Amino acid sequence: MIIIKNNKEIARMRSAGKIVAETLLLVEEKVRPGITTAELDRIAEEFITKHGAKPSFKGLYGFPASLCISVNEQVVHGIPGGYVLKDGDIISVDCGVHMNGFHGDAARTFGVGNITDEAKQLINVTKESFFKGIEYAKVGNRLTDISHGIQSYVEASGFSVVRDFVGHGIGRVVHEDPEVPNYGQPGRGPKLVEGMALAIEPMVNVGSYKVKTLKDNWTVVTSDGSLSAHYENTIVILPDGPEILTLIK
Repeated sequence: MIIIKNNKEIARMRSAGKIVAETLLLVEEKVRPGITTAELDRIAEEFITKHGAKPSFKGLYGFPASLCISVNEQVVHGIPGGYVLKDGDIISVDCGVHMNGFHGDAARTFGVGNITDEAKQLINVTKESFFKGIEYAKVGNRLTDISHGIQSYVEASGFSVVRDFVGHGIGRVVHEDPEVPNYGQPGRGPKLVEGMALAIEPMVNVGSYKVKTLKDNWTVVTSDGSLSAHYENTIVILPDGPEILTLIK
């Protein structure tokens, strides 16, 4: 069931989304060769709790950390630990915050030091595909209009869209209906209405769209070992178009 948010609930989601956005900006400042993913997770958790919020992901389905941190060929759900970032890595950081009864969820991919032109293009295309998708996040359109917008842009740029993992509704719980694929034919799925809150999150690979999960039962990697990037924001659909709740303007 899709849960529509009223103005009061949307205001609370804005508060959670602001902390998500600020956390990701802080993490971006700290990303450098020599820092561990565990240290980035510690910095983020400290910042979130200092602002009276809680990390959405810690303990969710048993996940052990506050951030999902995925490096290079890792797509999503990477567990922070002793990995030391090195020059040329790319790092995807997924952050969720629970505040005032509601969640915000967003992800970014950052380059570490000097990265390849291909990695830069991957990160840029992944980010831009999100914005291409939300051009269709308007009252009266269908859910897969967003999906098709994302896929079309990614594939025209020479990359592939992950199919095994998708975006989702969000609100009082992190994962609500509906699922939001990043691929598919337009004109399908539920009609978009005012008050619908969605976490839209393209996951894009340099090579094949196929992925696999490692033995830790969390970390998802590309099947062919190619680089992957992730870009996500929480949005709410309003009469004059989508509002991004996890992006500081």
